[in-house]
Amino acid sequence: MRNGFDNNKYIKIQSKKIRERIKMFDKLYLEVGGKLFDDSHAARILPGFKNDVKISMFKELKDDLEIIFCINANDIEKNKTRSEYARTYDNELLTLVSKSKSMGFTVNSVVITLYKNQPSVDKFIKKLNRNGIKTYVHTFTKGYPTDVDTIVSEEGYGANPYIETTKPLVIVNAPGPGSGKLATCLSQIYHENLRGVNAGYAKFETFPVWNLPLKHPVNMAYEAATADLEDVNMIDPFHLEKYGKTAVNYNRDIEMFPVLKQILSKVSDKTLYYSPTDMGVNMVGFCITNDKIVEEASKKEIVRRYYNELNNYKLGKSDENTCEKIKLLMNELGIDVDYLDVIKPALAKKEEKKCHVIAIKVGKKIITGRQTEILTPASSAILNAIKYLSKIPDDIDLLSPKVLKPIRSLNENLGEGDKLLTLPEVLTALEICSVTNPMIEKALSCLSKLKDADAHSTYIVENGDRKVFKELKINLTCENEFLSDIEIIE
Repeated sequence: MRNGFDNNKYIKIQSKKIRERIKMFDKLYLEVGGKLFDDSHAARILPGFKNDVKISMFKELKDDLEIIFCINANDIEKNKTRSEYARTYDNELLTLVSKSKSMGFTVNSVVITLYKNQPSVDKFIKKLNRNGIKTYVHTFTKGYPTDVDTIVSEEGYGANPYIETTKPLVIVNAPGPGSGKLATCLSQIYHENLRGVNAGYAKFETFPVWNLPLKHPVNMAYEAATADLEDVNMIDPFHLEKYGKTAVNYNRDIEMFPVLKQILSKVSDKTLYYSPTDMGVNMVGFCITNDKIVEEASKKEIVRRYYNELNNYKLGKSDENTCEKIKLLMNELGIDVDYLDVIKPALAKKEEKKCHVIAIKVGKKIITGRQTEILTPASSAILNAIKYLSKIPDDIDLLSPKVLKPIRSLNENLGEGDKLLTLPEVLTALEICSVTNPMIEKALSCLSKLKDADAHSTYIVENGDRKVFKELKINLTCENEFLSDIEIIE
């Protein structure tokens, strides 16, 4: 894959920008939007952007920072799930805490926001405490969002417990949007200033990119990614009025800025920010080195998001309005689903073979794998792809029926009937056989070459097969059908 983004430059200038903002205060509360680890969306639309760049950058500031994680009590109660990882928000938060600690970062605490004595939340708090994780609860802020005098008082932010922090930089992150990061930052700034500490706020949100055009594909890809949240990119009117310069932000930040400006002025007794863009420390737009590559990657991501929402609609996880919003973005850009060149071959092969198929683009070659009497299309596709990469002739089986039949028999004995062998089962069998078969060992070594490959499935890939595709970093899209929707016809 050709790069269109300078990752090293980004680390350098983004770190510098954050350091400059820290120097403005005794203590900076930095709201970090998006993913602290594994920012796969940014990596897909900005080829060259490393998934772990945020955490790599913060490593340079590790001795001067600590982390507060937030989670909305309602998300715990509803078992809200991160679709990309198929993990609930509470489990994702535990993963974030564990990863941060394992990398040597100081995790101060977890804040449960919008707490209403929910039994499931109380159970989660006990779990956190038993694992040595300090926990605080914040209830709804009285007066929010319009009564600033009440918000910035003992009845408002003052009703929240003060979280004692000791480092000059406090990162506030969460497992997903709507977790109460901003309210936690503002509550802390209120308490800090009561204690004579000059505490400030800034926002580190990668998208939308403020210094790219409103309708740049990168910014439109952000709209596609947040279509379910009804985020809409807009020109920042406050920035335009104050500085006479065009900057891009999104509706929620722009709508809330007048109130937020008042709150910040009241808690710190001074005005530092005149627009939502002023609050940001985002330098990603300065590190794009090839706009054409980035535009193409962003358009592909919009198509992927469209398919993802079609699947969510089929699964009852979203409404059709979300799909329609993304389709409108595609129409604006003049693209359709065939912008991903794996889609037509997958559908054509399905029509030819009368069974479900997955197509994977390996280099310039489209490799397909179909459903058989024993294998899922995902298993067939990956087997065919690594055979192609390791130059193993197509008529040679990597796994003989003698290996596959015992696994099938075991499934039957476990009451799973004639269940097709999944990708995790097939890869496990390959790993075992590779000990005595160098050809299989060579084929398995090619799995890493599938990173960033596009793939399209004629059915919704679920469970173990989907998990492996994610772990291999294959960009998978799926038609909104289930595997059992059509019968195999040999």
